[in-house]
Amino acid sequence: MRHFFQKSIIGAFALALSTSVAFAEMVWNRGANSDVQSLDPHKTSTVEEFNILNDLYEGLMTTDAKGDIMPGAAESYTVSADGKTYTFKLRAGAVWSDGSPVTAEDFVAGWRRLVTPETGSEYASMSYPILNAEDIVAGKKKPQELGVKAVDAATLDVTLKGPTPYFLEMLTHQVMFPLHRGGLEKHGNDFVKPGNMISNGAFTLAENKPNDRIRVVKNPKFHDAASVKLDAVNFIPLEDRGAAVKRYEAGEVDSLNDFPTEQFTELKAKFGDQMRITPLLGTYYYVFKTKNKPWSDPAFRNAVAMVIDRDYLAEKVWANAMIPAYSFVPPGVAGYTSSMAAFEQMDQLDREDAAKKVFEAAGVTPSTPLKVELRYNTSENHKNTAVAVQDMLKPYGFEITLVNADGSAHYSHLEQKGAFDLARAGWIADYKDPVTFLNLAATGDGNNYGEYSNAEYDKLLSAASTEADPAKRMKLLAEAEAIMVKEQGIMHLLYYATHNVVSPKLKGYVDNVMDKHASRFVSKE
Repeated sequence: MRHFFQKSIIGAFALALSTSVAFAEMVWNRGANSDVQSLDPHKTSTVEEFNILNDLYEGLMTTDAKGDIMPGAAESYTVSADGKTYTFKLRAGAVWSDGSPVTAEDFVAGWRRLVTPETGSEYASMSYPILNAEDIVAGKKKPQELGVKAVDAATLDVTLKGPTPYFLEMLTHQVMFPLHRGGLEKHGNDFVKPGNMISNGAFTLAENKPNDRIRVVKNPKFHDAASVKLDAVNFIPLEDRGAAVKRYEAGEVDSLNDFPTEQFTELKAKFGDQMRITPLLGTYYYVFKTKNKPWSDPAFRNAVAMVIDRDYLAEKVWANAMIPAYSFVPPGVAGYTSSMAAFEQMDQLDREDAAKKVFEAAGVTPSTPLKVELRYNTSENHKNTAVAVQDMLKPYGFEITLVNADGSAHYSHLEQKGAFDLARAGWIADYKDPVTFLNLAATGDGNNYGEYSNAEYDKLLSAASTEADPAKRMKLLAEAEAIMVKEQGIMHLLYYATHNVVSPKLKGYVDNVMDKHASRFVSKE
């Protein structure tokens, strides 16, 4: 604070008070679970990256404080009778942070870049509902053939290959954000750096200090800047959950996305309602490197899944802050019934007896052990889960070596299809539809870390993508999930709940099933 001293004591006090208020910034010090790999909207995939990009950019649609969709860069839209064509009208007077207008062509450019094979986006499949997108990603068509057109500067037409119930919600995802073409042309891939990045959201990028913080500051040119209360947000990576709690107690951060679950009872007694444990549309899972033996055998994968005691993980490791999962798509998607694993109804001891026979048939016994590398990203909770899995499999002849890395390095390794046997991952829904989960097991999907592939599964997903009847579409998706669950293409372990710790100083932070909390709706006392 800066104080000015005048001859008049009263005048000095009044001036000091006014300048203190003027210079007092309202800053949300926001704890994050890990650092980011990138701030390029087309080259990101983690929750931490979305939270930052959601403050920096705005898509055609966005989400409100409750996580529900609302108009973003588009002020209105219309839909054709067959549900295949959307026409968006952009906000009049909307500008980028450099003052240049946000145009329909900016969305065309961004979406074409997403599907261009050279971009290498892990999330390119997000665009597949758009006409020709899948063929463009596969190199069969040109980006210019994507079903999106700038009718004029303020009008965007989008043609889909079939009715897509979640399309509007999909537009809130970072890969669907607009692209400032001038910034990319001038700086190349460095357009994401502070000083270079030009964005259209409620905040702009001020600092990016790896392993320290990413700082965003209020964008005065944002169309709704008048309602944005925060002056800045510091995203602070805190992979050591125990240390994170200490920093929260010291007032160094105002919120956390996770905490050591073994401390849940103690923390609940200490923080009370500041502990925000609510339902979350997400799944905690492990992937097998399905191209390698013995993981290429669905029966062997299924046996591993049967040995893992999900009730123990939920109750003992996660202190009942997670729920045992027997399907990949979690409950909570309207109109959808998840396909459950066949062994769900079996007693745990019966599961283990059945699994033992499969292992022995494959030559895996305590006297002839199988060496396994299990990778996970840094966190006490992930480590405790991995240790529990290690202990559960050890009696059957599995010699498991645990390998951990920070979140950025871990997911980079998985996305680049690095070597492993088992690897930890988690998925929070991008939109309230089964496809956001089921796409993770589609052949060639950038987020299919274990490279699982089943032709019938892919066929059912493809059929569902063009099915106009909602009930029939959900049935096709459930049939696809049943195949993947039966083969344990992805080994689902737990359904998520939020593990947020939120200071009472923060106002406007609303619990929601998507766990989305845009900083533009939050203030701090």
